[in-house]
Amino acid sequence: MIRYQICPVHPQAHIFEITLTVDRPTPEGQALTMPSWIPGSYMIRDFARHVVSLDARAGDRPLAVAKIDKQTWQLPPVDGPVTVTYRVYAWDLSVRGAHLDTTHGYFNGPCVFLAAMGHEDQPCEVTIVAPAGAEFATWRLATGMPRLSGAELDFGVFQADNYDALIDYPVEMGHFEHARFEACGVPHDVVLTGRFRVDLERLCRDLKPICEHHIKLFGEPAPVDRYLFMTLVTDGYGGLEHRNSTSLMSPRGDLPLPTDGPRQVRDGYRGYLGLCSHEYFHTWNIKRIKPEAFTPFDLSQEVHTELLWAFEGITSYYDDLALARTGLISPESYLELVGQTLTRVQRGQGRLKQTVTESSFDAWTRFYKQDENAPNAIVSYYAKGSLVALALDLTLRERSNEQVTLDHLMRALWQRYGEGSGGVPEQGIQALAEELLGESLDEFFQLALYSTEDLPLAPLLAARGVVLHWRPAGGHGDSGGKPAKGPAPVHLGLRAAADPLGARVQMVYEQGAAMAAGLSAGDVIIAVDGIKTDAAGLDGRLQGYQEGEVVEVHVFRRDELLRFRVTLAPSEASTAYLTLAQGGLTDKGRAWLLGQQ
Repeated sequence: MIRYQICPVHPQAHIFEITLTVDRPTPEGQALTMPSWIPGSYMIRDFARHVVSLDARAGDRPLAVAKIDKQTWQLPPVDGPVTVTYRVYAWDLSVRGAHLDTTHGYFNGPCVFLAAMGHEDQPCEVTIVAPAGAEFATWRLATGMPRLSGAELDFGVFQADNYDALIDYPVEMGHFEHARFEACGVPHDVVLTGRFRVDLERLCRDLKPICEHHIKLFGEPAPVDRYLFMTLVTDGYGGLEHRNSTSLMSPRGDLPLPTDGPRQVRDGYRGYLGLCSHEYFHTWNIKRIKPEAFTPFDLSQEVHTELLWAFEGITSYYDDLALARTGLISPESYLELVGQTLTRVQRGQGRLKQTVTESSFDAWTRFYKQDENAPNAIVSYYAKGSLVALALDLTLRERSNEQVTLDHLMRALWQRYGEGSGGVPEQGIQALAEELLGESLDEFFQLALYSTEDLPLAPLLAARGVVLHWRPAGGHGDSGGKPAKGPAPVHLGLRAAADPLGARVQMVYEQGAAMAAGLSAGDVIIAVDGIKTDAAGLDGRLQGYQEGEVVEVHVFRRDELLRFRVTLAPSEASTAYLTLAQGGLTDKGRAWLLGQQ
């Protein structure tokens, strides 16, 4: 057994201290390595850079340690156990890293646990120690890692089957709210850390049908005997899936409030439920059904696959669909979300330059390293992938008269490629869909995956009683999903955010008025036609202007004041919204959207 002890030894300095003991080191000298990336987040993060010190001993004898590359340490040959003590700096407030201060501690395994090379398949025992000091005496601990000792939510000793399992159990410690519910007989824990007001009973009541929907979609029993939702309530947003848990970040305003009505689902709360749904669906789709390229993971370098459109895109399709199918949101609310996704994809010129398979393959260097030109150069395999999933679902339903659906395809993927059955080949999803349907889908997959043409969603939706509309944007803050509130204004062709001086340009759209005039990302707009403006007032400053008029825009670029003459142009019809047809959803529409047979 490989033994670890981890302690938040200095919360004020954000330091975890880890002790690793290898009873039978490799004869040629034990090598130790730390992952370069974390599964589910496809970018090289070089976690070893946060190791601030490392010492090794054989009994009482110090050992020389050689660093042989950016993430690997080499010990000399020794007889008997070796103990390695090292410290890790933890100040990454995200779902991917490790974070420690006097208010809480959190870590993902890849950030803190060195792998003893050659022993990765051995069981791991982990002792998690509370920080010293009276101010930490009431801290509790939450993790999905199986417990060997200690009371529930207490510090203690835990065990993982092997190193891959070890690094798939994130840990939260500190003061938090805790609740529990059951879904299909499986206990589910909810842990919320931070400062917030929340109706915890309501949250559990709403999460239960989402979890049951996903379990029943793939088929009972669930692949876990317990599950943990961990949320850090702050001003951030995000999620990362794990084998029997998920780490989430959510703004305070997105949680259900005690003052909310019993059926009220505010937009922020709808987004939070969708995030929980997304990460829970990953329990099957990526944690256990994986691309062949990920079996096993090579955490030392990039691992490329064209299939992220399916593992993230299909998951992004089902996350909000589950909210509608369980009655947590109305069909109209769900269609609003689809309209927003269509808008995000349509507005970027990147959709005309990159396919979803190329986006998947290049995730490491392009999607996860986006710059100000990203909407003009790339397409999101999350957003476009979810539209591909929608089109695939409706196409399967249409061609089979509802006898074959994406639900059937996901169950088939689970049965054939679930945990322990090998990974999905690069062409495996198309092959399995064609097997279920009994006919070729090559034309569909060539269009959806390997071309930059727009998907034929309008006729597919129309057959279900849903009408797709396109309109110009109502301003630079218009995210789509709803009909226009008034006449379409002229548009600068940029996206801006608040800045102390005015409106900071975040990105400039290709072929737009701002790019033609020479404005660039990073410019701070301070005045339009000599009148001061900011991000909130930018759209208002353009009211009353017409297409073809020229406005003078003053900006600061770095510390230089510049003036641009911008010829205003109308917004193109790239903003989507969907409505129910006059007769409402058809029978086929209810079967799809509401899961009714």
